[in-house]
Amino acid sequence: MLRLGNILLWMAAAIILCQARPNVKLNSQSSSGLRSDCAANVMRLSLDKALAVGNQLEVEAINGTKHILLTPSMAAQCGYSMESDPWGNTRIYTSLMGCFVDNKDDATFNVGLRLQMYGENPSDVVSHDVSQTCSYTRWASREILCDRNYMEVSRHMANLDAEAKGQTWDGKDEKLNANLEASGASQGIWKMTFYTPEPVAMVLQEAEQAGYAAKTTSSRLVMRSPYNTGETYSEDVAGVPMEVFRVSAYYMAPQGLNVVNLAAACPKGGVLFTEDMISWHVPRRVTPLLDGRITVSEMHMGINGQRLDRSQMAAQGYTLSTTDFHIVVEIPVGSPDGYYKSHAPDYQYHITYFVEPMLEVLWREDDTQDDTRYKVLFPIMTPLMPQSPQIQDDTVPETRVFSVLLGTFLHDVELRNITFSTGVLTVEESNAKGFTVQEHSLANGSKSFSLQVPFDADVVLKHNPERLVTSYFLPLIFGLIVLPEETPFARPVDLQASLQDIVLPIMAGTCDQNQFYISVKFGSHGSNFKAIVGPRELTAEMAEDYNFYENGTHLSLILPYTAKDTVFELLTAESVKSRIDLLLLDRANDWVLADLYLACYFPLKATECHPNGTMTAVAVKVESTRNLKPSQLTLKDQSCTPQFSDDRFAYFSFSVDTCGTTRTFFDNYMMYENEIRLSYNNAKGAANTSPVDPDYRQTISCFYVVNETQTVAFSAKPRTYEPAAEIGTGQLMVQMRLAQDQSYELFYQAEDYPVVKYLQQPLYFEVELMHSTDPHLELIAENCWATLYEDRTSLPSWDIIVDSCENRNDSYATIFHPVGSDSRVLVPSHIKRFSVKMFTFTKDDEVLKDQIYVHCDAVICDTSSQADGSCRGQCVHPPGQSYSRPAGVKKERRSTDSTRQRQISSGAIILSNL
Repeated sequence: MLRLGNILLWMAAAIILCQARPNVKLNSQSSSGLRSDCAANVMRLSLDKALAVGNQLEVEAINGTKHILLTPSMAAQCGYSMESDPWGNTRIYTSLMGCFVDNKDDATFNVGLRLQMYGENPSDVVSHDVSQTCSYTRWASREILCDRNYMEVSRHMANLDAEAKGQTWDGKDEKLNANLEASGASQGIWKMTFYTPEPVAMVLQEAEQAGYAAKTTSSRLVMRSPYNTGETYSEDVAGVPMEVFRVSAYYMAPQGLNVVNLAAACPKGGVLFTEDMISWHVPRRVTPLLDGRITVSEMHMGINGQRLDRSQMAAQGYTLSTTDFHIVVEIPVGSPDGYYKSHAPDYQYHITYFVEPMLEVLWREDDTQDDTRYKVLFPIMTPLMPQSPQIQDDTVPETRVFSVLLGTFLHDVELRNITFSTGVLTVEESNAKGFTVQEHSLANGSKSFSLQVPFDADVVLKHNPERLVTSYFLPLIFGLIVLPEETPFARPVDLQASLQDIVLPIMAGTCDQNQFYISVKFGSHGSNFKAIVGPRELTAEMAEDYNFYENGTHLSLILPYTAKDTVFELLTAESVKSRIDLLLLDRANDWVLADLYLACYFPLKATECHPNGTMTAVAVKVESTRNLKPSQLTLKDQSCTPQFSDDRFAYFSFSVDTCGTTRTFFDNYMMYENEIRLSYNNAKGAANTSPVDPDYRQTISCFYVVNETQTVAFSAKPRTYEPAAEIGTGQLMVQMRLAQDQSYELFYQAEDYPVVKYLQQPLYFEVELMHSTDPHLELIAENCWATLYEDRTSLPSWDIIVDSCENRNDSYATIFHPVGSDSRVLVPSHIKRFSVKMFTFTKDDEVLKDQIYVHCDAVICDTSSQADGSCRGQCVHPPGQSYSRPAGVKKERRSTDSTRQRQISSGAIILSNL
């Protein structure tokens, strides 16, 4: 059995006089959230969680003008108790016989309390004053109250006087009189003897210092003891553990000194639990209190200190019954008068149920007719009940979304985060990532959580158990906490769904007269497959040889029909049938995702006949002779071997009257015939075929017409002039290239453009006359300029070379580099080299575009002709002639013969921003 202690802590002991406090706000009990009422011999105050949440609560007892701060020890000593649920709903009970209650003749009781709630800022205090007047006159001869933190017993004084007859003191004992005066008890309680069960005597002051309370009212003697003190003891009564408090009190009455025996016994157990029911057993006869025969006059059950009538009990399913030895209170687990609470010991989810029943019994002793009212306030909490929140997998694979519902939980559970395969995400982060996390509140106050995650999310794991099926896995760990303690626990969940959703790649192919053209449209796995071309897996080197291209959705290959990975199926007189096999395999399981077997006929003459009597023939290694080595093929005469051969072809060339060629005549033509064969020699030199490989024989033949006459006419004529060669015409080609450095050994190719350069990085240009070895020709770079666009006539532009010289208006002048003979340069005058620093066009200090194009007009001149004035050389001018163009003068083409002038341009050169 579990009995709860006080959840809210009473503050440190102090007596505080009325004084000003900063920011104190006074409210009466009429404030929203505060309710007080009287429940027989106790006053009950309820404090709603809306007032207490987030605050620290102090409770003070109001005693006239004094405010006494109630600490846990003082509360137990003076008849105050407090219980609070985990969310701040609080109940405070005050015994009408409490220390600081204003008692009017044991009939009217004024109870005053001050509740002080401190926020996060200690100077911010909200104060509520509560005053409640209770009337209670149905006092029994003996009243016993068992509250959460103390035991209280009171006796009616008239009954005490009757019991004490013959035990009074007449006041003549001077020594005893002196002791009474010294103890301050000349008009009240003098001393007490506690039985543990051994007697322990204390005067009143000593007992109060030990935590006990004792007083007399107008008609009653009251004793109070906290639980678990040095002077209380445990006793088993009818199988129920009880804590017992027994004392003999000595007090002064008008008749003299009286001695009275008081006792209280409160249950500490006796609770049995099933899955659905709580059974609380209290001894029917509490032997430490009752000696003789008794009769149970009244018996009541209540909740939270308040009695319930029979209809109220029946509505909630409560029962109150007796057996021979016990009074039994039965409460269904989950009754609305209690509450559930979540727990997470060892990170596992559990719940408990808490309820606070009350039992009130009135006994009457048959001998004396004295009655005893026995009242017990008894909080009960069930043992931890493990819970396994259910996983409801609502995934419909066709929607391609995982959907799971986790629950149910009590309202004090909160989902804090979810652990995916890629890491931990909070609820907010999960929703921001495109997942859907929701909390669902149910009518009974519980809650559940749902999560939706698309199959395509990066947190979902995938694999293919079958060629067309994908299995999706979503491992999850839901991270939850219990409020308000923020105790963490976790619930792992593994979700799986399978879907036949694989889209296979599609292959197609065509042929022309020389090549295979193959295209692949990707399926759902994209390019995640192995491509087997012929017998080999496609590698980077093969891809380069086969013009591999991929754009994210397709790939293509172009293969010559003679490629290494093709096979020849058939050779005819005019063609060869070549085939390419292509397989796409799953990388993990080698499943065939797609296949293509493409065969085409390609033009190929197997035999050619020449007028001079020569025959040429090609032998091909076909698929049916995989082990054939073409180099081992011969003609009929085995000494006639191929003039050329490789692993697939053998090429023969021979005269029709050699190599065992036979001749056959027909009506008007004759046929020469031979045979390409594969022969094997045995040990004796005899020819035979391989016993394993198929016999290879290829017949080749040529036909020549026999009876054909042609007339040839011849005549002679005297020559009237000497033969002379006609003057021919041709084109001289000029190219401009950008060198990678000043060595002019490596140049950028067309596919390298656009070329990226840094600002002011040198650009090395070479202008060359192509395909000419004439040493009398010289190439002159006449004019060169840069533009922003590819159009050589576009604006803006900037001169680099003007009239074959550098632009003197440029602060970064063009530099000409000499050209010497080497293995590449045979005629140095055919090449001009110059460099200029990388720049860009700007306007108002803004870069117009990060690229330039360079253009040149080149002139080819004859150095052997003195009449050709353009051949003075690069940047050679008559004395006094300027070779810089004035600012603002537009470039114009020279009036040179167009047959001697060439226009050339570079590709785009881009400025690097790094």
